[in-house]
Amino acid sequence: MTKKETMTTKTDQELLKLLADTRTALHAERFAAAGARAKDSSAKGKLRATIARVLTEQHARSRTAAAA
Repeated sequence: MTKKETMTTKTDQELLKLLADTRTALHAERFAAAGARAKDSSAKGKLRATIARVLTEQHARSRTAAAA
């Protein structure tokens, strides 16, 4: 099994891109669900969890930068 990639290994630019991509995917998932049954019912939850992880890492980095 390969090592799971964490948010701490990503750069600030990668985090911003991941956040933007995930938010657009969540937006698309929300509106796709309005028309028909979703293929993966837990997809919205997974996307929200990813967004939360990215925002948590960004906040932790900003706090350490402010403290230094």
